[in-house]
Amino acid sequence: MDRRHEIYEWFRINRFKVDMTATCLLILLFGPVYLVADRPWLFLLSCSLLLPLAWRRTRPAVAAGVVILVCLVQWAVAAEPVAGQIAVPLVIYATAAYGPAWASRTVLLAGLLGGVMLTTRLFSTTAESGILGLTIGALYTVLIWMLVLVSWTLGDLTRVRRLQLQALEDRTRRLEVEQMQERKLAAADERSHIAREMHDIVAHSLSVIITQADGARYAAAAKPELATEALATIAATGRDSLGEMRRLLGVLRSDDDSPTRPQPRLSDLDELLLGFRAATLQVTFEQSGAPRRALPAGAELTAYRIIQEALTNVMKHAGPRATAAVTLAWQARGLQVDVVDDGRGAAADPPTAGGGNGLRGMGERVSLYDGSLTAGPEQGGGFRVSAFIPYSEA
Repeated sequence: MDRRHEIYEWFRINRFKVDMTATCLLILLFGPVYLVADRPWLFLLSCSLLLPLAWRRTRPAVAAGVVILVCLVQWAVAAEPVAGQIAVPLVIYATAAYGPAWASRTVLLAGLLGGVMLTTRLFSTTAESGILGLTIGALYTVLIWMLVLVSWTLGDLTRVRRLQLQALEDRTRRLEVEQMQERKLAAADERSHIAREMHDIVAHSLSVIITQADGARYAAAAKPELATEALATIAATGRDSLGEMRRLLGVLRSDDDSPTRPQPRLSDLDELLLGFRAATLQVTFEQSGAPRRALPAGAELTAYRIIQEALTNVMKHAGPRATAAVTLAWQARGLQVDVVDDGRGAAADPPTAGGGNGLRGMGERVSLYDGSLTAGPEQGGGFRVSAFIPYSEA
């Protein structure tokens, strides 16, 4: 099965080589018969019809134009049909399947018109006339039209299937990027949750240790045994706290990237935007002003996560062909972050249970640095996420 898939991929990638080989085989099959019959003119005419088939998938409009031109010359000089005429239905199919829409419609009309021109020329040079001649001519025309329509219909169906497969591939790529971004955001939120747990554990344990240490210091002079008990309590509390912290840090270290990869900052935005663009989301980025002083690393991480969450929501909810604009504006008081899209807006997707936790979590992150975050639909469509992170004044 894998071998067949590799062969199929090779045929799909090397279209020109495959088509050129097939064209050479057709020329060898239908050409020599005219040379043997001492009719070199018909040999050249047949080769002129077959040779453009080498570009039928890579340059379908050009191949169809050459075949139409050769057929017009053949009709103008009243040359008889040749074996290379098989190129006509093949190029109609290829143009409908791989060419632009205007070329597909053009070859269809040219094929139908060519059927009328061919039967008119054939029966104008024969002895058949009257009702019988018209009937035979009409029958030939209908047969040619059926061949043209069948070739064009098969090509158009191939085009539809190809576009559907391409849309599925694009959708799969977008879903992969969305899932990757969601996993990163979920991991970041989990680390924040663990950090809050560590803060609570450390704060409680230190409070107990400080209280016991103060008690031991005052009791050491009057009742040394109480000091011993206090020190034992301090030691036990310290061991328990150390064990809890080790367990929590073990969870953090279970992520293979955490020991070696630093937390992203604003300097990593180019890589983030490149990942979204690879998922076919059109994103523009603009930065204005200059920072008066550096933001803390946590504040830069917060700005990074806001942009990541907002662009992930654009891919999930804004609809197809939506575009987004990311703007960073360094102001006198801090950093203004804006992410705006032109999609369907929040009204297009009904809220789900538990929805909006991502932006709510971003709001909590921003509030840690005395900032603010707003999110809502824009007038006329689209959605805006705005955040302001002030400088941390000493």
